[in-house]
Amino acid sequence: FGQPQIRDATVIRVIKRAFDIVVSSLLLVLLAPAFAVVAFAIKLETYGPVFFKQMISLSDNDEPFELYKFRTMVHKAEDLKELLLALNEADGVLFKIKNDPRLTKFGRFMRRYSIDELPQLLNVLKGDMSLVGPRPLPVKDIQQMHKRDRVSDDLRRRGNAKPGMTGLWQISGRSDLGFREMVMLDVYYIENQRLLFDLEILLRTIPVVVFAKGAY
Repeated sequence: FGQPQIRDATVIRVIKRAFDIVVSSLLLVLLAPAFAVVAFAIKLETYGPVFFKQMISLSDNDEPFELYKFRTMVHKAEDLKELLLALNEADGVLFKIKNDPRLTKFGRFMRRYSIDELPQLLNVLKGDMSLVGPRPLPVKDIQQMHKRDRVSDDLRRRGNAKPGMTGLWQISGRSDLGFREMVMLDVYYIENQRLLFDLEILLRTIPVVVFAKGAY
């Protein structure tokens, strides 16, 4: 009885992985000139590396990996995070400040239009991530949540899918949504995961990025 479902899930994973490889490869080639321009702009404005690297995971049960982003903040901005905790405008383990003083001018522009997320195409090509999936979290934030309260089953269930560059959270409000809402949207996606659902999310991501909905 369960065998056809297992085969269907395997077929979906294989097709989804093939799609991720083809699309991420094409986009990395097409966007190479833009990557060069962004890298130059980052180095022109502020001292420090072009890329921001961070260990992330879906839950405390999942293997963490290094996420790539264009750096949008001043060099060593993570060292200043403790000083800004009182200004946090998000709930749960999320940390968000609309007018974060650590952001550079160009970094704020990149955040607004999600340009800083583009290097994650490398993570997709490597197989760490998918184009569509649950939102990963910094390992440090997950550890802090585990200290304050046990990590919920819903959060751990997100490990049943690969983390994604975009997902239901991103097209449903992004930073305007709370932590609990983000987790429940991820769980809903996992329970209803289909290739056409992924395509719908990818298409709906375009206007969200263009009009900078919920981005800061």
